[in-house]
Amino acid sequence: MMLEKWDILDSNGALTGKTALRGGNTLKSGEYHLVVHIWIVSSDNRVLIQRRSPNKKHMPGEWAATGGAAVSGENSFEAASRELFEELGIKSDEQNLKKLLRLKRRNSWLDVWFIECNTPAEKLVLQASEVAEAKWVSREDLDRMIENGEFHNYGKEYFSNVYEKIDSLRGALV
Repeated sequence: MMLEKWDILDSNGALTGKTALRGGNTLKSGEYHLVVHIWIVSSDNRVLIQRRSPNKKHMPGEWAATGGAAVSGENSFEAASRELFEELGIKSDEQNLKKLLRLKRRNSWLDVWFIECNTPAEKLVLQASEVAEAKWVSREDLDRMIENGEFHNYGKEYFSNVYEKIDSLRGALV
């Protein structure tokens, strides 16, 4: 297995010119790497969620947003587009994949993306090493899953920001 290399960003989200190896615990204080989440929403406002492979080191078997870390040399859009295709087989481009927001986390900059998609869950091409299953849920079901610990809780502020941005963008799309 090839080790993944990350570009190191500074506290403002700018490239530093340095890299780190994933899992190497090489990020120092004030150093960050780029992570992307992609929220996939259907035309009838259902959300596509995925359960992570039970073999994953981080969050095994948890329902979570689609996403992952950008590899060295990738920009945020490229990382989001790659993760979406690798994990679920969904193709995207600059017209349908929209950046919602950027959040500073403990050791990462997190860019959150949105795409509208209506592909039935059974037609998705799941990357077995990453994704155990995927399903469409209503927002009410997702909120219930977050509350009872079935879906990874990224924090109340995260979800309110994501929902607000999706609703605002979808209002512009309708």
